[in-house]
Amino acid sequence: MTLNASAIPGYQTGTWKIDPTHSEVTFSVRHLAISKVKGSFERFDATLVTAENPLDTSLEASIDVASINTNQAQRDQHLATGDFFLTEEHPQMTFKSTGIREDGDDMLIDGELSLRGVTKNVTLKTEFGGVTTDGYGQVKLGAEATTKIDRTEFGVNWNAALEAGGFTLGNDVTINLDVQFVLQAA
Repeated sequence: MTLNASAIPGYQTGTWKIDPTHSEVTFSVRHLAISKVKGSFERFDATLVTAENPLDTSLEASIDVASINTNQAQRDQHLATGDFFLTEEHPQMTFKSTGIREDGDDMLIDGELSLRGVTKNVTLKTEFGGVTTDGYGQVKLGAEATTKIDRTEFGVNWNAALEAGGFTLGNDVTINLDVQFVLQAA
């Protein structure tokens, strides 16, 4: 696969804003060593700037970490505390791309993820969904992306030992993005 504008049907350069109604940011983490807890963030924003060469495209995103939803209010309140996100001091998780590259058939977006005052390099393995025009005349771009981070590298260290051995939470957190962007008027 060679990623270039002519290889992407409908590709357009420009500034794209995330369509929050048709997008979601979710995560999962190992719980009790036997299953996974899943959740989402309800409030987020992102801007994509597509370039003549798709590999020169840039992405910036922010997530309101206090908008976490694991379908259990008490757990969500705990996640906002200093044991986890410390949302009073660090209300946003941010991502800023540093480059896009191909790896075989995969498109990889490298960037800097900042969480709880710590910035680390991460790579989003991305599947480009395509470009189309919706029934309202808006040009839309869709994509899915995933990355895995070690939460302890970002200062999210809380855990509790289990009586049977092991810990309440795993360290690896998988972050999934299923997003649509809307091309902004020139």
